[in-house]
Amino acid sequence: MSNGCAGCQRGEGFPIAFSMAFQPIVDTRAGRVFGHEALVRGVHGEGAGSVLGRVDQDNRYYFDQQCRIKAIELAARLFPAGEDIKLSINFMPNAVYEPRACIRQTLETAERVGFPLKKIIFEFTENEPLDTGHLLKILTTYKQIGFATAIDDFGAGYAGLNLLAKFQPDIVKLDMELVRGIDADPARRVIVKNILAMLDDLGVTALCEGVETAGEFAVLSDLGAHLFQGYHFAKPSFEALGAWCATA
Repeated sequence: MSNGCAGCQRGEGFPIAFSMAFQPIVDTRAGRVFGHEALVRGVHGEGAGSVLGRVDQDNRYYFDQQCRIKAIELAARLFPAGEDIKLSINFMPNAVYEPRACIRQTLETAERVGFPLKKIIFEFTENEPLDTGHLLKILTTYKQIGFATAIDDFGAGYAGLNLLAKFQPDIVKLDMELVRGIDADPARRVIVKNILAMLDDLGVTALCEGVETAGEFAVLSDLGAHLFQGYHFAKPSFEALGAWCATA
């Protein structure tokens, strides 16, 4: 890590090995798989909690870097050659010190395995307080490099609309709690309808995650959504690409 920033060289390695599962993101308007989200797993497919529970202040930078590397390496091996299928990678904003320095391993890995940068989406979750200025610097840098960006769990985080007013990512993923049971909840329908309209006005693509039932899917489709992720379509597949049938 001699070419990284001083912050990148602090801390320690991660205490256990891990791998990735992939869950499809489907575009029902186009009738195809739009991309796959890389989800951390234990080396034998153990749940994310078995890995994330070991992340702490000292090892989060190394963990964040290794997640990116593992996801890109596996995607390069698994993704069909020549197809425009996106790879969505979660990143930890508080593990990024200097965006251009901390991205070097990601760029080197993508070049080494021949994975195009334009296929990579970096998504973050607002699950901890963030320095909005620092986050905006990261997102702007990633956009300049050629990555797509996404806000995960929109509607459940710290920054929310204030962040969206300052930076419009390529994709906003609606929190599953907004989606859950929407077919039987008029209030959720009103909220999601207006979020989708707002995102459309901002030129941001909405992605509804955590869709588990045909009823939820039907309502969200009627409201205009076309990017989906959830058990209704496919569960995550360990070190493999989950199948999706367009008639799901």
